[in-house]
Amino acid sequence: MSDVSVQDQRMATETDAAVGTGSARDFIALLKPRVMSLVVFTGMVGLYLAPGNIHPVLAFTAILCIAVGAGASGAINMWYDRDIDAVMNRTQGRPIPAGKIAPGEALGFGVVLAVASVIVMALGVNVAAASMLALSIAFYVFVYTMWLKRRTPQNIVIGGAAGAFPPVIGWAAVTGDISLTSLALFAIIFMWTPPHFWALGLYRSDDYARAGVPMMPVVAGARETKRQMLLYTLLLLPVSAVPVLMGDLGAVYGATAVALGLGFVVHAIAVLREEGTKWARKMFGFSLLHLALLFLSMVVDRLVSAPVWKVF
Repeated sequence: MSDVSVQDQRMATETDAAVGTGSARDFIALLKPRVMSLVVFTGMVGLYLAPGNIHPVLAFTAILCIAVGAGASGAINMWYDRDIDAVMNRTQGRPIPAGKIAPGEALGFGVVLAVASVIVMALGVNVAAASMLALSIAFYVFVYTMWLKRRTPQNIVIGGAAGAFPPVIGWAAVTGDISLTSLALFAIIFMWTPPHFWALGLYRSDDYARAGVPMMPVVAGARETKRQMLLYTLLLLPVSAVPVLMGDLGAVYGATAVALGLGFVVHAIAVLREEGTKWARKMFGFSLLHLALLFLSMVVDRLVSAPVWKVF
């Protein structure tokens, strides 16, 4: 990690010394609610698609545990990254660098929620789902946040696996195991993550460079990042088709996956061709819509369509 300025180091020190007068809203902000919403939704879809039945109370418990576990990961991430958050424009307003919550409070809050979410999942739902939840939290905290993020431009490629676990957890909550279908859902999010975050990295590269975070645009340059973004969007197309090829989903999902996938590729090509960051910003926004609509189409497909081979 590159050295930050004396002023930035002083800011980080002052943040560590914060007494912490955070409100409920500040503690909620620690949970990264915007990120949590997409995590919870993909977990719900995994639970919905899984074969078998689950009592509504247990289903609610599973989703709540996924939400709390994701929020706990976010809180611990903010605790660990408080030094770099203090020097990045995008993150300076977060509760810890803003001095609203003391680092120790954030860490304790995150650890308690993480442990509680896993225990409740194990006791209330099943051990398989709890094990996947524990793995996702540990992967995000120890593998991505503490190991990869500050060491390699491949941080988001490998670390992105943490965000791909929710549909697997949801599936395991119903079935008690992991299947090829749930792994296909995992693979979709895994392949989606790099172009999603690199789009953000392109128009926030100055922020990451100042904080010494080796995001791909900072280390490899904008041009190479754009090439890899296009590659991942192209690879996402066949990966998104796997649930159809396996016979788990049908024509509605298949058509949506193709349309959204091609839209993602078009955005990646526009990013590759531009000199500025206008299309990178657009691609970041589209990527969020892409994943949300893709998983929504899985639910719609299951409701209204037969497997594609029966349709044709």
